[in-house]
Amino acid sequence: MEAESEPYVRLATLRTLHRVVADLNAARSLAGTLQAVVEGAVHGLGFDAAAVSLVRPDGDLVVAAVWELEESPMGGPSVLLGQVGSRESWDRLLGVSDHWGTLRFLPYDRGWAVASDIPRWIGDGPLPVYANDWHPADGLLAPMYSAGGDLLGVLSVDRPRSGKRPGAWTREALEMFSLQASIAIGNARLRAEMQRALARLEKEQQALRASEESFRQAFEYAPSGMAITELHGAGRGQLTRVNDALCRLLGRPRAVLRQQSFADLVHPEDRALLERTSAESGRAELRLSRRDGGYQWVCLRNSIVADAAEGPSFLLTHVEDIEDRKRHEFQLAHRASHDALTGLPNGAELKSRLARRLCPQPQLVGATGPAEAAACPQPYGYPADSYGGHRAEGADPYGGPAHGYGLPEAFGPGYGEHVHAVVPAEYGPGGDAWSAPFRSGGAATVDKGLAVLFCDLDGFKSINDRFGHNAGDAVLVEVARRLSQAVRDGDTVARLGGDEFVVLADGIGREEAKDLAHRLRGAIIPPMRIDGRAMRVGVSLGVGWAGCGMSIEEVLHTADERMYDEKRARGGAVRGARGERSHRRAG
Repeated sequence: MEAESEPYVRLATLRTLHRVVADLNAARSLAGTLQAVVEGAVHGLGFDAAAVSLVRPDGDLVVAAVWELEESPMGGPSVLLGQVGSRESWDRLLGVSDHWGTLRFLPYDRGWAVASDIPRWIGDGPLPVYANDWHPADGLLAPMYSAGGDLLGVLSVDRPRSGKRPGAWTREALEMFSLQASIAIGNARLRAEMQRALARLEKEQQALRASEESFRQAFEYAPSGMAITELHGAGRGQLTRVNDALCRLLGRPRAVLRQQSFADLVHPEDRALLERTSAESGRAELRLSRRDGGYQWVCLRNSIVADAAEGPSFLLTHVEDIEDRKRHEFQLAHRASHDALTGLPNGAELKSRLARRLCPQPQLVGATGPAEAAACPQPYGYPADSYGGHRAEGADPYGGPAHGYGLPEAFGPGYGEHVHAVVPAEYGPGGDAWSAPFRSGGAATVDKGLAVLFCDLDGFKSINDRFGHNAGDAVLVEVARRLSQAVRDGDTVARLGGDEFVVLADGIGREEAKDLAHRLRGAIIPPMRIDGRAMRVGVSLGVGWAGCGMSIEEVLHTADERMYDEKRARGGAVRGARGERSHRRAG
């Protein structure tokens, strides 16, 4: 190039540089940019061959692009494509080369500096005649750096078409070209990284959309109820999303449910359980109100869905219909605790209710201070939180009459506190208390307590013997019905076995107990029509009293003895030795 006049050479080179730089910027990929670099060095700067070694992520350099003016018969520089040289070898090579500005020139007599792992191809050009002639083993390198000073790669050029070592202007042009190539390669890499990032983002967004669609379908078309509850802000606890299954389960439209929370729907007795479950992200079985006014048994399973950056976002609740299972459980529990023939509580349930009412520690009459209350132990076999005021049973939706055992409001402070059962005082003819069990000194007497009325049917055996067990069973069912109608709300009527029945009446005085016994007797004595026949049975009644400190066996034995005292007094059939009874079990 220096053979021509210098101004012309510079103008032509600048034009060529402008064209090849435009080609660099027009490339649309990193591979296209690298190929534009080597072609620009060959066609624009007057070299027969060029190669670009690009720095890999691990730091080593790989031959990424080559180009030569005329393809060599033995493959030429193209055989170098894909070969790798270590970063350490390249740094040593650049260090021992002559510095021509930013360029590095390695004369042939310093070929020992080229490590064996650096890709190298030596052509078969003519040997130099003059000192500035190009030797086939000479090498000219143009390191390319990023704006931050990091090595991007090395542009290697070979065999100037002039046959001479490059002069000052060719070197300057190569420096300018390598600088533009550095910028183009950096931009291409940035574009490639952006394209990869965009591709990753698009892939992630597609996966997210697919995941959201899968969740939506799983949520909307789940066979059981699903709901999403807000955890933060003014709408905390509100249902923000519900599926069709939940709407059908509760009989409420979606728009209505989205204006409510589970706290608005839960049964009042299950509210504390709901709050505890929501806070713990756990599982609970409770009742939710339906549109028709009834309650639906459901199992709630909560899962807190959290955001990696912001923490818990919302509560995902699975609402399973367990109405059938609960009904079955209640039926099994009812069968275990109730008489199969009459539907009344059985002996085990009777003893269980007494155990819930009584505790081992007797209460001194009138001793109602904090010290005495603090000393109160648990009822027999039951934790402290089951003391006292037991809610009266209402109508049992799963079968059986409603015979509750509750503590009347006039007798105790309410559910959750144990109130001692104390045997009420007996009064003599003058109205003075002459017998007050468990009474202390001058303390005030108690005139209401827990009455235990033991009922034994008279004449029942003859009905069984004369008309058969079916008739006997029908009589027992009718007696159970009449007893249930004669007692107060909240009293317990239980069938102990055979023709024995027991009534528990809490918060009742001695005179009231006598009146109750009279009502029970009056309810049973009238004839009953069974299979078109009029049948009649009598009843022997014994009134006993239950008090804390008494055992359940002691309570029932006392009432049983009182009943047999009455039977003997009226000349009815009585047992000989204990346990030998004239009646026999039916049903």
